[in-house]
Amino acid sequence: MVLKSQRRKKNFDGSNILIGVTGGIAAYKVCNLIRELVKFGAEVKVIMTEAATRFITPLTLSTLSKNPVYTDKDFWNADGCKDSKNPTIHISLAEWADVILIAPASANTIAKLACGMCDNLLTAVALAARCPVAVAPTMDVGMYLNESTQANLVNLKEMGYFVIQPAEGELASGITGIGRLPEISVIVEALKNILLGITRDLVRRKILVTAGPTYESIDAVRFIGNRSSGKMGFAIANAAVQRGAEVLLVTGPSNLRTPNNVNRINVESTLDMFKAVKVNYKKADVLIMAAAVADFRPEKIEFDKIKKENKNMLELKLVPTVDILFEMGKLKKRKKIHVGFALETNEDIQEAKRKLREKKLDFIVFNSFSKENNVFGSDFNEVTIIDSKGNIEKLPRMPKFDVANKVLDKIVSIL
Repeated sequence: MVLKSQRRKKNFDGSNILIGVTGGIAAYKVCNLIRELVKFGAEVKVIMTEAATRFITPLTLSTLSKNPVYTDKDFWNADGCKDSKNPTIHISLAEWADVILIAPASANTIAKLACGMCDNLLTAVALAARCPVAVAPTMDVGMYLNESTQANLVNLKEMGYFVIQPAEGELASGITGIGRLPEISVIVEALKNILLGITRDLVRRKILVTAGPTYESIDAVRFIGNRSSGKMGFAIANAAVQRGAEVLLVTGPSNLRTPNNVNRINVESTLDMFKAVKVNYKKADVLIMAAAVADFRPEKIEFDKIKKENKNMLELKLVPTVDILFEMGKLKKRKKIHVGFALETNEDIQEAKRKLREKKLDFIVFNSFSKENNVFGSDFNEVTIIDSKGNIEKLPRMPKFDVANKVLDKIVSIL
């Protein structure tokens, strides 16, 4: 998502806030939200989906916002945008807004946004927006935790949408769980942080990220590799650029799409990755080694394909590859931050601590590989962050994009 410049204002004085209301029982709570925003000096306009009008009337929200409320009936009504050079209302509203908040955001609208659909006024405005867009998922716990909804929310985050975490409590169905619209004060604070640019806390920082596996050639067609998909490193690069950083991503073989505004260098072997990191290290403020670098490579590489007809058994002599983080730790870091990742097939956190010390890292992200936490190719991960001061933070299983932001939060605290 390409964002126009964010305003830095005290409270909401003069800010244009566009609220999208979708069909959900929590729609009535938007009344208090609008009242609070207007009280703090915001100019508020509201778009309602057809389903939202079944829960609360446009007249109510128009009275509170002191502005007309827009519905699908206005989609192609040019009368609503006489002050705009563009006669289409979805463009006019998108250009007017400093921030767009969709609350409550139903599972249906979230799915449409994740797929880029724009079959109503609200989704068309969101698709046309160049300002920050925030969504507040609000639905029953089963719908919220459904894999499809969670995947859609991950997609929205990766596209640059801000997702306001729902609250836990008694839901309309009578079930207790996560899915409630957060307290109005929580939503107001989230909007304030977005407008103040607090979410853009890595502006002017240069971050060098490695991702994916490395391939060590055996012959012209075969290689030694691992199961890394690169998703963790790509998530870090994506989250960092959304927070304002200038990001260079050095990645081993991966079919993942390059995140918007991220510079990418493709490499294959560990030595290739080391060379790329070393060349670009001087300009970086932060080095994050999320790549699953091969530990060994064949001592000898055959230039032609090895034929199997004349071989009953093939023996490969393996030698260690270069330890990139160890070598980078030998350099004068000055104020640079070094972050490493460690994957173990058991709960051997001591091994992670050893790597932290020997490679002179500021902190390390420890993955414990198991059937429950099969990180390869997954969109989720469960990690423990260990810093050089001995602090240990064990995080619950969460989307890799959220893990990425936790890693960046730690970096910001050090910076």
